[in-house]
Amino acid sequence: MAADPSFGPDPDCLHPVAGHSRITFIRNLPLPPNVEVGAYTYYDDPAGPEAFLDNILYHFAFLGDRLRIGRFCAFAAGTRFLMNGGNHRLDAPSTYPFVIFGGAWAGRFPEEMAFPNRGDTVIGNDVWLGYDSTILPGIRIGDGAVVAAKSVVTRDVPPYAIVAGNPATLVRMRVPPDIAPRLQAVAWWDWDAERITRCLPAISGGDVAALEAEV
Repeated sequence: MAADPSFGPDPDCLHPVAGHSRITFIRNLPLPPNVEVGAYTYYDDPAGPEAFLDNILYHFAFLGDRLRIGRFCAFAAGTRFLMNGGNHRLDAPSTYPFVIFGGAWAGRFPEEMAFPNRGDTVIGNDVWLGYDSTILPGIRIGDGAVVAAKSVVTRDVPPYAIVAGNPATLVRMRVPPDIAPRLQAVAWWDWDAERITRCLPAISGGDVAALEAEV
């Protein structure tokens, strides 16, 4: 059943903005099984939608890590995710990844010599990742956070934080400390399309009290 245009863009449409193929609802791409993306999250890149997939780097299924992205996120061109397959060991005489080449080099490494794996990379809901930002393996970025252009995120980002730089550090919080958990409790991004459309004035221009009144 087609989405009702009275309640916003069709979340199952690949290019939701007419005439702009650079804007893509990511979940409608042919994503690999180890990548999951929520509805309405988009990527904007003049190189086209496949650029998003090309920018998920070193993501090998046999490592078991996942890239998990929430709903209503906005990702600018050049956003990159470095996954655990790009990690090298630092506690040995050499950082060279001999084990990946197999052949005569296969079976010569004890299991405890496995490469570092920092687990899943998790991006919350309503997250804005700026132009050419880079997210390192195993990072968690909380709901409502903003990552500035050209930033390299090397540690977890709290909900509703704004971070910038290389390595990215806290610039400020978008909302006071008591407001962030209230916004997460409202979780407007989980509402149905009709309710979101009706409450857009509160979501995009109101405050947490206005949202709570809609719960």
